[in-house]
Amino acid sequence: MNKSFSLSMLAAALGMSMSIGMAQAETIKIAVVGPLTGPVTQYGDMVRDGVKTAVEVANAAGGVNGKQLELVEVDDACEPKQGPIAANSVVNQKIGFVVGPVCSGATVGGAAVYDEQGVVMVTPSATAPNVTDGKNFHFIFRTIGRDDQQGPAAAKYIIDSVKPEKVAILHDKQSYGQGIASSVQDNLKAANVNVTLFEGINAGESDYSSVITKMKSQGVDFVYYGGYHPEMGLLMRQAAEQGLKVKFMGPEGAGNPEINAIAGDAVEGMLLTLPADYSSLPENQEIVKVFKEKNRDASGAFQLTSYAATQVIIKGMTETKSTDPEKVADYLHANTVPTVIGDLGWNEQGDLKDFKFDIYTWHKDGSKTAVK
Repeated sequence: MNKSFSLSMLAAALGMSMSIGMAQAETIKIAVVGPLTGPVTQYGDMVRDGVKTAVEVANAAGGVNGKQLELVEVDDACEPKQGPIAANSVVNQKIGFVVGPVCSGATVGGAAVYDEQGVVMVTPSATAPNVTDGKNFHFIFRTIGRDDQQGPAAAKYIIDSVKPEKVAILHDKQSYGQGIASSVQDNLKAANVNVTLFEGINAGESDYSSVITKMKSQGVDFVYYGGYHPEMGLLMRQAAEQGLKVKFMGPEGAGNPEINAIAGDAVEGMLLTLPADYSSLPENQEIVKVFKEKNRDASGAFQLTSYAATQVIIKGMTETKSTDPEKVADYLHANTVPTVIGDLGWNEQGDLKDFKFDIYTWHKDGSKTAVK
């Protein structure tokens, strides 16, 4: 082999490697963490669409502090045990900012890693109080309310508008589902509503006949379910098939268009607590237009809370003129940030100071109607 040729090739290779490294250094990485696989991937899609759109808008406007944003997708399959694994993947890639995780169980599992390693994490969808309660975190934030805000909203509607005689409250035995179900139960019992059944079901099963039979035997006339859409859809369909004619209500985790295919006609009239439809606000129409141009839907439960989460991170970096996560976290704790979902401010543990959940009726054509 020609020695001078090999040396020149080596120099060229080194030069190319350095150029690539410098190019990579010129981007600011933001990880979006959520279910890319598993039964609730559509929630991951909602969040990813929101973050992608916000990143594209920011990059088109010149980026952040003269650098372009780079999106890195990390899968946790919405599994609690995958939360720390996904978090360590982010840390190992030396990424300082995360939008996500999506699901509360995975968020609880990952948040401690992010905080310990100094990664700013903003979840647009994890509502379980134990994500933040008693943790003394500094780098963990939300752009959505907690279940102890969502639960009372659901309970108030049940008490004031539904006025059932016998309520069954079911949940999926997970952080999110059981947490929101417990909140609803506590609020209903405080108002002397008759909760005749509080019971967990196993997520992923295909037959819930036993609990439906139990509800029929106890004369239940209203069901609240804490959990995600696959189980909610099956419960409603199988209840209808077995002649249990009751109204169902669930949290934002059940507000997924895929539930229509699972529940069929039984989905008509399902009640949900959801974040406000920020896509209908006049001031957001330009952003909604961008979503449409990208063949994305801005009207789901988490697209605009995810867009807002990205805005929050960008604002922190812009105002501090830094990509140091600690400086960004300090800024967010000390300031209010304007976003597509309103002006956001956080308490010491990273929860929003204020957030409102609205009540919706879901229809079998996939549309929803605000009822409160």
